Amino acid sequence: MRIVDVCAFYTPAGGGVKTYVERKLQAGPPAGHEIVILAPGDENRVEEVAPGAIIATIAAAPFPLDRNYHYFDDQDRLHAALDQWRPDLVEVASPWTSASMVGRWRGDVPRALIMHCDFLSAYPYRWLQGMFSISTIDRRLEWYWRHLRKLDRQFDFVVSASDDLTQRLRAGGVTKAQTIPMGVQPGVFSPDLRDEELRREMLEQCGLPPEATLLVGLGRMAPEKRWPMICEAVLAAGSRYAVGLVLFGAGRDRARVIRATRGSPHIIVAPALANRDRLARMLASADALIHGCEAETFCMVAAEGAASGLPLILPDRGGAADHHRPACGIRYAACDARDLGERLTAYLGEDLQAERRRAAALAPQVRLMDAHFDDLFAVYERSAARAAA
Repeated sequence: MRIVDVCAFYTPAGGGVKTYVERKLQAGPPAGHEIVILAPGDENRVEEVAPGAIIATIAAAPFPLDRNYHYFDDQDRLHAALDQWRPDLVEVASPWTSASMVGRWRGDVPRALIMHCDFLSAYPYRWLQGMFSISTIDRRLEWYWRHLRKLDRQFDFVVSASDDLTQRLRAGGVTKAQTIPMGVQPGVFSPDLRDEELRREMLEQCGLPPEATLLVGLGRMAPEKRWPMICEAVLAAGSRYAVGLVLFGAGRDRARVIRATRGSPHIIVAPALANRDRLARMLASADALIHGCEAETFCMVAAEGAASGLPLILPDRGGAADHHRPACGIRYAACDARDLGERLTAYLGEDLQAERRRAAALAPQVRLMDAHFDDLFAVYERSAARAAA
């Protein structure tokens, strides 16, 4: 089966979507599927990265808010590309323009909408929190729900990576929503990679002794990631306990995040880590992973932390919340800096070594990305078989 993934979020400089795409390109051919990633780019280009694994870009306009990305701006050009590739199934990774364009394509094959973004949580809920309830915001944004319901009629299924998002979609009338959780890249993350000397070095960078607690955070420096809230909570907890935080990431919000550290030597804002092996060692060598974004549709970072044997400090909403395990970290009220600060302070007073041992024992149970693709391809194959019949 030829699967064409119309992937508006793919860029060679990307993060979680890039990791997901690269693994799909590896997983598809052994399962008997040709994978074509059809993405907007700076030029028309076709690259066969391996037999049965292709990345094709269509010349498109740069995305104004992030020059690493482009966006599909020509429906005829996209439809012509789909006609040319003659897919057996089309997958779309964004609920916006590209999904509407694919919904209007005249091809007679099954179509899947993958909800890689949670627009409401990332923007309106965050912007209007404290002023309106979520139900009120949903009513005011009925146009968005109408848009999703229209896509629901145009597509054969809508795939979400978290139960939290799936339930919200169904409540909003998206009847075809189903959960297929993602997973971590196999063979990369493990608690066996823990390096006490590396841990000591990171704590030393934070100006702290080996007896202190080392927290790590990973992700783009963007407002929806809520890194200033994380810094505020760590500073509050640091008034009672020796705790250091190392944040890895890049993005337009970096200066704001640095200001949020208030000059504390115990918080390091480090560049993003492109080397996955180095990242895996650093994760395994920390004491816990802390995350602030409630708008994740899966939260790859939390999954990678769990696979590294770390307790997780997570918000109680969004894809991140799905990764919480009892006695292996804490959940706090999403978007609530005070609650996070209080819960983190209390947590640092517990037996964190015992928590980490429990987290390490559970690490082999973390779902792998290949299991996600097994489930996804099985859904696709059944849909294609029904279409053929």
